[in-house]
Amino acid sequence: MAEATPLYETYLRAPLRFERGEGVWLIAENGERYLDFAAGVAVNALGHAHPHLVEALKAQAEKVWHLSNLYEVPGQETLGERLTKATFADKVFFTNSGAEALECAIKTARRYHFSKGHPEKFHIITFEGAFHGRTLATIAAGGQAKYLEGFGPKAPGFDQVPFGDIEAVKAAITDNTAAILIEPVQGEGGIRAASNEFLRALRQICDDKGLLLILDEVQSGVGRTGKFFAHEWAGITPDIMAVAKGIGGGFPLGACLATADAASGMKAGTHGSTYGGNPLAMAVGNAVLDVILADGFLEHVRDVALVLRQGLAALHDRFPDVIEEIRGEGLMLGIKAKVPNAELLQAMRAEHILGVPAGDNVIRLLPPLITTAEEAREGLSRVEHAAERVRSAHAKQAAQA
Repeated sequence: MAEATPLYETYLRAPLRFERGEGVWLIAENGERYLDFAAGVAVNALGHAHPHLVEALKAQAEKVWHLSNLYEVPGQETLGERLTKATFADKVFFTNSGAEALECAIKTARRYHFSKGHPEKFHIITFEGAFHGRTLATIAAGGQAKYLEGFGPKAPGFDQVPFGDIEAVKAAITDNTAAILIEPVQGEGGIRAASNEFLRALRQICDDKGLLLILDEVQSGVGRTGKFFAHEWAGITPDIMAVAKGIGGGFPLGACLATADAASGMKAGTHGSTYGGNPLAMAVGNAVLDVILADGFLEHVRDVALVLRQGLAALHDRFPDVIEEIRGEGLMLGIKAKVPNAELLQAMRAEHILGVPAGDNVIRLLPPLITTAEEAREGLSRVEHAAERVRSAHAKQAAQA
C-alpha cells in the first residue's frame, strides 16, 4: 500500500525528483540529466541558476526581504518604469502570480466602468479553450467544466464565445459588457494562436464600443514568442495586460499593466497585496529585464525558434502516424499528437527531455529563452527518438493483435 502523503492530492506528478539545474538542464537525484523543454511551464525563461538572477537575489536577500506596501519600495518604481517604457502601459500593479494578475485585470476593467457611472458594465467576453488561473473568478473566466466542477455557482459576469469567431464576439456584446479578455496564444488550451487579423478586429470592436481589451500574456509574454509581448506581432496594444511566469525567471512574480485611463478607477484602497512587489521579487524582475531587453536577445529567441520549428516540421513529415500538427509561435510550440499525448510525453521522458501536456491532445515545448541552436537540435533528436519509441510500440501491439 502506498504511503500516505501530507500534501493535498491535487497534482498528478511524474515520478521524477530534481535536485539542481544548470541552464537548460535539470539533474535528478540519481544524477541523470534531463533537457528541460518545460521550463516550469514557461517560467524559467533564463533557464536554471542563471548567474545574473542568482546574484541579484542573493544581494537583495542580504538587505531586506519584505516591507509590505505600507511603504515605498524603490525596486517597484524601477521595474514599473522599465515595464511602462517598454510597453503600451502607464501603470503597473505587482502581484505574486498570473492568477492574481488576472484578478487585478478583471477588477481594473470593472472598476473603470463603475467610476464612469456604469456599474452595470461588468461582463467580460472570454473564449473557449482559455485558461486564466485557478481562483473562483479566473476559472469562471476560463469556463472549462473540469475546473469549475464542485466549487459552487460559477462567478457571474463572464460570457464565453468560440475562439477566433469575430461574429460570435459581436453577437455577445450587450449593454452590460465591460471588456474582452483573450490570450494571444492559448497555452493550456493547446497552443492555439489567435490570428493577427482577429486580434486587430478585437481592438477595433473595443474602440468602437467603448470596451476595454484585456490580454492574458502570462504564458506568451516576456520574450516567449520572439517579441517582448506576443500582441506586438499584430501591431496592436491592449488597455490592460496580465503578466507573470517568465517575468520572474522562476521567482513568484506577476504584474497587471494598464493605460492611465484604464487604471483610473483603481483609487487608494480598491486593491492590494501583502507580498506583491516585495523587494526580492523586484530585484529578480529587474535582473530578468536586464537580459531580456538587452540588444540582440529577442533576435536570438527568433533564430533558435526557427531551428526548432523547422526541425519539428521535418519530424511531422517523418512521423505522420505519431505527430498530427505543429503549432505555436517563437519558443511557445505545441506538438498535437496522433496518439494519446500522455504516451508521447512518457516516451519523451524516457529520452530525458521534458515537455508539458495541454488541451486538444497537445504537448507543449517551452524551452528556456537562452536555449542555443545546438541545444535545440539536441532536443529535436530526443523528440525524434521518442516518436520512434511510440511507433515501435504501436507496431508491436499491432503484430500481437
